[in-house]
Order: sequence, then structure tokens, then C-alpha cells
Amino acid sequence: MSQIHAVITGVGGYVPEYVLDNHELSTMMDTSDEWITTRVGIKERRILKEPGVGTSYMAAKAAEDLFAKTGTKPEEIDLIIVGTTTPDYVFPSCASMIAERLGIKNALAFDLQAACSGFIVSLTNAASFIETGRFKKALVFGAEKMSSITNYTDRTTAPLFGDGAGVVLVEPGSSEFGVMDSILRTDGIGGTHLMLKAGGSAKPASHDSVDNHEHTVYQEGQFVFKHAVTNMAGVSAELMEKNNLTGEDISWLIPHQANLRIIDATVQRTGVDNSKVMINIDRFGNTSAASIPLCMWESQKKFKKGDNIILTAFGAGFTWGAVWLKWAY
Repeated sequence: MSQIHAVITGVGGYVPEYVLDNHELSTMMDTSDEWITTRVGIKERRILKEPGVGTSYMAAKAAEDLFAKTGTKPEEIDLIIVGTTTPDYVFPSCASMIAERLGIKNALAFDLQAACSGFIVSLTNAASFIETGRFKKALVFGAEKMSSITNYTDRTTAPLFGDGAGVVLVEPGSSEFGVMDSILRTDGIGGTHLMLKAGGSAKPASHDSVDNHEHTVYQEGQFVFKHAVTNMAGVSAELMEKNNLTGEDISWLIPHQANLRIIDATVQRTGVDNSKVMINIDRFGNTSAASIPLCMWESQKKFKKGDNIILTAFGAGFTWGAVWLKWAY
């Protein structure tokens, strides 16, 4: 009997309609289009403006897109994993809210928090579930409402983040295709350098924490950048070397969309041609765990059966990793 592999059989996505461009940001703080573009490569980002809705709303929209394309029915889904740092609430889980919105009953559904690495960690976990043979159809999301934790008075972080959701359908398949290998790592050295300072059990919300903007992203940019360049590029090259893959073997490199300079370092280290690198940071900004599946959603028509695809990400924690896929359709 051949080994069961977890195979991606469909992709869906959703981004809000509202576009926050660099010009509008420059009216809110001391910044400019040139300053933002030259440093991180972002021109605009999407923001969820609808009142009273959060990450689960966008994720459900992405799943509806996937269902329409694949003909999948809600009752067929038996596993939901949501990579997110911005769930609607601390509890219930974003996954359970998505299930309710979509009419999915009796599936195993949970959130996974690995910051910007959330999608690749979620995908690897879903693959493990599928490979046991106990689960047949999994929805794996990367979904974020980063605007909800962005300080729009901070010129160093406000230009970075956007909102959106992507999802893939994962099913059992033959050993020729699917999730072939992955390397996932964590180093707690990054804990205090990229974080939300308040709102958790160590520092619950208070008047002071709100007044001090401690419920929005805190980032020490240079420290994070140095580790992101080293680790995201390094783990991508390591995964390729482990599996005897060269830059010429890779059909597509899909990196987390945090910063063009970090992406460039990964491209140089792996030897993948620039024409094979997927980039949407200029239009969507850093959507954290949503960035990789949104790239897949936008570009899925370019994929061909048998394509070697490398997914790679780096995020708070620090967490980082890479996944090797063989595209199945």
C-alpha cells in the first residue's frame, strides 16, 4: 500500500474592499509613499471596515470561495485548523465560529497561534492528521485582521499590516504529490522583541495598558529583521538541500510577505529565479498568517501538476520554517 500524502485540492481567498494606500497613511502620521516603499515595498493594504466583524468573517468568505470552485459541501469537512494571531475573541475559537458560519457540524476545529508562521505550521499539522487516515477533508486557514492590533500613530509599524484570509482544502492522496517535507523551528529569544505587551494572562487589559497602546504590535525592527533574514533564508535552503532540490528544480517560491528585503535574501540563498517568486506585499502589506495562502489564491492558475513549491515564513516567537509541496492539479 502506498503512503498517504496530504494533498491540496483547492484554494480560496478573501480581502476586504477598502484600500488604505500610502498617501492616506501620510495624512495620518509623519510618513510618505517614498519612505514606506523604499523600506518595505508596500504601496497599499486592505482593511476590514465592516463594524462588528472580525477574522472569522473573512475566513468564512474565503471558504465560500473555495467551496464554489471545488463543489465541496460543508458536511464533508471533518477538520478545521485556523492559523491566526487575531481571532475574533480569546474564546470561543475562530475555527468554531467559522464552522458555525459555514454550517459545518461535528468537525474537529481549533486555532493555532504561530504568528506569521501560522499557515505553514497549520498546514503541516493538518498533513499529519490526514496522513493518519482518520481525516478526509481539512480546511486550513491563514486569516488575520491585523488592523485590529495596529497602532495608527506609530509610523514604524502602521504602514506594515493589512487584513485578509486564505484557505486550502487538504485531502488524502498518493505519495507522488502533496506535502512532501517540512522543517519548523522556534527560538524564544524573540519573545520580547515582537509582541503584544498586554491583553494576556500576564498583563490583563487595564486603562493604563490601553492608554499606552500595549494592545497593538510592538516591534524592535532591526533585531527582528536580522533574525528574519538569517532564519527564513536559511531554513528554505536547508529544506531544499535535505531533499536534493536546487533553485532550478523549484517552480515557485512563496515567502511570507513581511518585507521585500527579507524576501530578496531568501531568493539569493535558495538560488530560485526571481520570476518564480510570488510577491503581493505591494498591494496587501503584511497579512501575517494570511500572506502565503493569499499568494496561492491569487496565483493558483499558474500552478501545474507536479510543480515543486516552497512555502517559507518567519514570525514572532520567534517561529520560522519551510514546507515543500508537490502540486497535485
